This record gives sequence, C-alpha cells and structure tokens, in this order.
Amino acid sequence: MNRTLVLNVVGMTPALLPHAPNLAALAKQGAVRALRTVTPAVTTTVQSTFVTGTLPRDHGIVGNGWYFRDLSEIWLWRQSNRLVGGEKIWDAARRRDPSFTCAKLFWWYNMYSTADIAVTPRPMYPADGRKLPDIHTYPAELRDELQQALGQFPLFRFWGPAADIVSTRWIGRSALHVLEKNQPTLTLVYLPHLDYNLQRLGPNHPGIAQDVAEVDQVCGELIQAAQRAGMHVVALSEYGITEVSKPVHINRALRQAGWLRVRNELGRDQLDAGASCAFALADHQVAHVYIARPELVDKVADLLRALPGVERVLDEEGKREFGLDHPRSGELVAISRADSWFTYYHFLDDAHAPDYARTVDIHRKPGYDPVELFLDPALPLVKARIAWKLVQKKLGMRYLMDVISLDATLVKGSHGRPTDHPDEGPLFITSAPELLEEGPVAATDVKRLLLEHVFAAGSTLRRVA
Repeated sequence: MNRTLVLNVVGMTPALLPHAPNLAALAKQGAVRALRTVTPAVTTTVQSTFVTGTLPRDHGIVGNGWYFRDLSEIWLWRQSNRLVGGEKIWDAARRRDPSFTCAKLFWWYNMYSTADIAVTPRPMYPADGRKLPDIHTYPAELRDELQQALGQFPLFRFWGPAADIVSTRWIGRSALHVLEKNQPTLTLVYLPHLDYNLQRLGPNHPGIAQDVAEVDQVCGELIQAAQRAGMHVVALSEYGITEVSKPVHINRALRQAGWLRVRNELGRDQLDAGASCAFALADHQVAHVYIARPELVDKVADLLRALPGVERVLDEEGKREFGLDHPRSGELVAISRADSWFTYYHFLDDAHAPDYARTVDIHRKPGYDPVELFLDPALPLVKARIAWKLVQKKLGMRYLMDVISLDATLVKGSHGRPTDHPDEGPLFITSAPELLEEGPVAATDVKRLLLEHVFAAGSTLRRVA
C-alpha cells in the first residue's frame, strides 16, 4: 500500500492556484484537473460523495441539513456518520487489506464512523447556556493529547466574525501530529480558511491572494512532511465560490403568499415548519422547498420561478437529473442564479427577527447564514459591546451575543450551484499523474481515484531525505 495524504482545500480553484506556490508546485510536478462537483456543491454533500463515490440520491446527504419530516424539525450540521449511506472509502480499503488505516481530520460526519482516527469540532454546551470550545475524537484519548500539545481548539476562529487562518493552522498541526505518531495509510485533512473571506469579500477582491498564500503555507508544511515519508499527496476542493450581490429572500416570498407559518414568541417570529404549507431550507445557492400539500407543488413552483435571482426550480424529474431524488429532499429544489444566493429569513420586519438571528447559531437557524461572518457595522462600539458580554460570561451571567448583522447584502461570495466556468470551480491535484486520465475528475470518481493512489502497484514515491 502507498500511504496517501488528501488535503481538502476549501474554495481552491484554478483561478486562485497562481497565488499558492506550494500547491502550484505540486500540480506542476504531478497533475491538475478540474473537478466536476455535484449539486448542491456544499460541504457535507460533496464530502459524502467523495468518500462513497455516489450521488445524494444514494448517500442521502442532500445538503448541509434537511427537514426531518417525522420530527417536524429542521436540523443542520449533524455529525453522526450513520446519516451517510453507502460504503465509505475506509471500509472499502479495509476489505482489500485489513492492515489499512484511515485518519479523518475535520471532514464532516466524522463522529461514530468506522475510520480508525477521527477529529472534529464539538463544543461543550453546559446547562447555563455557555458554548465552550472543544473537539470530539476517536480514540477518545486523542482529544486530550492534541489539546495538550496544541492548545485548546480555536472554535471561535473556525466560524463566525473572528474566523481566520488560526483554526486552519491548528488543524494543520493536528494533522502533522497524527501523521508522525500514527502513520495512517490514508489521511483526510479539511482546511477551511478560504471559505471565510471568499464569502465576506468575494473571489475578485485583491485581499484574497493573501488568504490563498496563508492556507498554501499550511499545505506546504503538510506536503513536505508527506514527501519526506514517501507518501502520495492529493489536494482537492469541493466547490468554487463565485461573486454574488443579490440575496433572495425565498421564505419571505412564501410567507407573503400565505404558505409559510410563524409562531409569535415574546414578540419574535419563529418559523413553524410543521404548521407551514411550504417553506424553504436555504443552503447557499440551493434551497430545498418542503410542501405539505401535493396540490400546492405547481403553484409554489410558479411563484419560485418568478422570483428575481432564481435560475431553476427542480421538480421530480429535475431532481432525478441532478441525483437529488431522495426522500430527504424537498418537493422542489430551487437553484439561484450565479450572482445570487438564498437567505433563510422568514421574518418580514427585523424588529421581529428571532433572538438567534443576530447571533452565531448554526444549529438553531432554519437555514445557512453567511452573515454570521460579519459584525453588525450599524452597532456603535461593537467591540466594546462584545467585551462587556464576555465579562458577563465570565461572571456566570446570562447574556446574548447579538452582534451579527441582518444585512444580507454584505455577503459577496457564495456557492452551491455548478460554476459557469471551470476556472471558478473546484480542482483535483495529485503527485501521481500516472493515475489520472485526461479531462475533468467527477466527484463520484474521487473515491476510486484515492483507492488507486493507495493500492496502485509500482507508484510508491521515493522517500525524500
């Protein structure tokens, strides 16, 4: 077997590669191809396709979350690997050689899988309402081992207004630790840094080059360690992020049509999914629209197609075309135009927004909210406000970190729909060019290709002194 390192460099595209000297060198020495991703091109869906080699209709991960019809609840960012159908790459490899081992570092659906080593963000939520940074690992003792060696996982630099290179560097160091100590056959590493400013600033902002250089430095350290150990190296991405300027308030349209229901709680509008005839789970540039009454499907589809910013609405035939014909999908799936994206906002007046709307709360919000990357520019002395709330937290007082904007026009980059140009989409780089054919790499072929990197005879790299 050939030990193989896989770097999932989120948001990396051929257009950005010139700003990444280490990854560009890997591509020059090996090979690079465009990667043909799936719809929706979002984290959990694409990663599930990578590790199973199947489409959402088979593995069931139709987005970063979905409506659990039996519970009448929307849940995003679940973590149990048992939600993912199909044979995983580590199980397929272990069938071929029982000595095979896999480390899955910060890839999603990382809890309770059959991978040999797993590390994933897992905050602690004490009963007093606090959220404390932490990780979940398998084996369990790796949690303390990593945080003693590297410090506490910087959760608040992993997502939110403070998200930056610090969390990606921590992940990189954790990968180096596992590579050296455990020497897995296959090591999967998720490096999220580009996800932040590509959404905050957009891919055409001049500051993005610095972000690319920062994540490339982390990649360079990992590539060098892998090459010293004689490993294959693969770098890939799940999606490209494109410039956007037009938020589509899909749930407001459904509410104004009388189909979406809200429940008034202390003067705030809470989405009542179970009572709604139709609502949308917004997920970047894709939205699953759940419709309770079959006779409304065509009417809802007509409304959605008329919304500015909506490019296509998938019915049953359309879902089959995109591999989204799974029971977890909505009755309809809306796809935005390239310059647009979907908000989750169901409230018509910001004064009636739920209390979580102005906070970073990825589990309570009934849809993805990239505005969590922004402090509200309209708040006076916002940093002093944050400091005071942190004092309240340390004193054990209840507090609400309500410092996030509700201005969706702040967002400048999004993803989810296939990009119009290959240079703006994801890529696949390998140090073993003999294992690649000409033409784009399909996301459904990634599992097969990684297995070939591990098991291909005669392709072991020479150890670098």
